[in-house]
Amino acid sequence: MEQIVLEHVTKRFTTKALGTVTAVNDFCLKVNEGECFSFLGPSGCGKTTTLRMIAGFEDLSEGAIYLGGHAVSVKAKNIYLPPEERGLGMVFQAFAVWPHMTIFDNVAFPLQVQKRPAAEIRERVKVALKHCSLDGMEKIYPSDLSGGQQQRIALARAIVVNPKVMLLDEPLSNLDPQLRETMRFEIKKLQKQFGFTIIFVTHDQSEAMALSDRMLVMDMGNVRQIGTPVELYNSPSSRFVHSFLGQSNFTHVDIRDGKVYAKGDHSQQIWAAPQTGGNKEMLMATRPNTIEMGRDEGYSTKVLKRVFRTDFVEYLVPVGDDILRVQTLHRNLFQEGEPCRLKFPSPMWYPAEEDDSDKERARRMII
Repeated sequence: MEQIVLEHVTKRFTTKALGTVTAVNDFCLKVNEGECFSFLGPSGCGKTTTLRMIAGFEDLSEGAIYLGGHAVSVKAKNIYLPPEERGLGMVFQAFAVWPHMTIFDNVAFPLQVQKRPAAEIRERVKVALKHCSLDGMEKIYPSDLSGGQQQRIALARAIVVNPKVMLLDEPLSNLDPQLRETMRFEIKKLQKQFGFTIIFVTHDQSEAMALSDRMLVMDMGNVRQIGTPVELYNSPSSRFVHSFLGQSNFTHVDIRDGKVYAKGDHSQQIWAAPQTGGNKEMLMATRPNTIEMGRDEGYSTKVLKRVFRTDFVEYLVPVGDDILRVQTLHRNLFQEGEPCRLKFPSPMWYPAEEDDSDKERARRMII
């Protein structure tokens, strides 16, 4: 069953500094019941604005949003259901717990707003605290707890209303790396126990890859690609998606008479020509950990710099006019200045034209 449906959703803001900016442009999406779906993209791409429209904190400029088959925002029909009537759970980046209220009161608050009976509130808060490993801490104040425990309060407050949909807006970004990893597993565990659908907004690709059943990459208000984490990582549809998911090398190449040369070095071929037709310039995209580095075959170059990175070694290696990162296991050691040869098993190919969107991304940082 489709739990969340967005149909041609558009959101425009007007500011003195920038004029009219389309923060979200003709956004269409269907999220299935029980699915964990992540919005991934750089700051200013529109992902949080989209989440806020789903929650009801922002109205639409155009389009429609449906939750569980019911219209909650339809601009053409002037339908707008306020946030408290949408039955959603939300967890924010800054926790948003009230320091002057005990853990019990923080978690009970949304039920008190709904004017639930006191006995029901006590029971539901007890269950929520237990699932978030906060049982027995009802009378403690948030200021006495760590950041991870305060985030658990926010999770308990979100699940206490028994939401069908949980909206998470970068909820782990204020935690240290080890605690972030722990909380990822806690969120997935809660989803399995309660069966809610998750929309997870983040700019952290590792979080999105670890949590998501499916995900999308946004850029300047537009959806660039939707798919599973494996699909997006292995088959990025554009240079932008390739660069945003995982680490990337982009090598400028000249294709001449069916041969591929690194730009700035026509003394040796780097690859057999892709099926692009004609002579042209292109970008060859590779992942640092897929490049094969040896001494016998491949593109001849040398090591500029070597850096140990715990379970692998990273090398900086010139290829024509570009400097590539190559990551290999410890047993494959080269010294700085030592000759080496590179092979590129599975490159991807993109147009070489400059991407003019960087300035526009910077302009949108305020959205």
